[in-house]
This record gives sequence, structure tokens and C-alpha cells, in this order.
Amino acid sequence: MLKITPDSSQGSMRLTLEGRLAGAWVKELEQIWCGAGQSGIVVDLIGVTFIAEDGKALLSRMWREGAELIATGCCNSPIVEHITGSRLRHPSTQRKRRT
Repeated sequence: MLKITPDSSQGSMRLTLEGRLAGAWVKELEQIWCGAGQSGIVVDLIGVTFIAEDGKALLSRMWREGAELIATGCCNSPIVEHITGSRLRHPSTQRKRRT
């Protein structure tokens, strides 16, 4: 199960995820992301307990299209580091935009 909490305050959309990003929940996140217009999205993965390969693929696509990914801990930080190609220092400063 995955809980997705959208928050559109302060001029951007923040999606806070809790639970497992796998299976049908990947499609659910993709639909919410597409419905939000895909720009200025912050994806908070701090509450995620598992990310399947299809979830990783979607997060990669979201990041390539401008989403900021926030993760901490030994499980999700390496996944986000792999996607972004950079080491995470602090959740608020981890996004390195590719040009």
C-alpha cells in the first residue's frame, strides 16, 4: 500500500509518499504527477519503505522532467543518488539539475 499526500502550497506541488512504491501504486503516482502538470514537483520519499524497479523507473523519469526527489536513510538515499548521479547531503539541498 502507498499513501500519497499532495500539498500545493508555496507555489509548488509536494507529494509526500508513505509505504511501498510498487505495482499498481506506481501507476497511481504517475497519474497524480501527470495531473499536477509535472513541473515544480517535490517528491518526498522519506516515508517510503520499498521501491520496486517500476517505481525506480518512474522516479527517474520524474527527475529527468524536473521533479525534486527527497530521501534520507540507508534504503532510499542510494536509490535517489543513483537516479540523480550525486551524493545527498541534506533533504533540502539534494537536487542537482541537469542541463
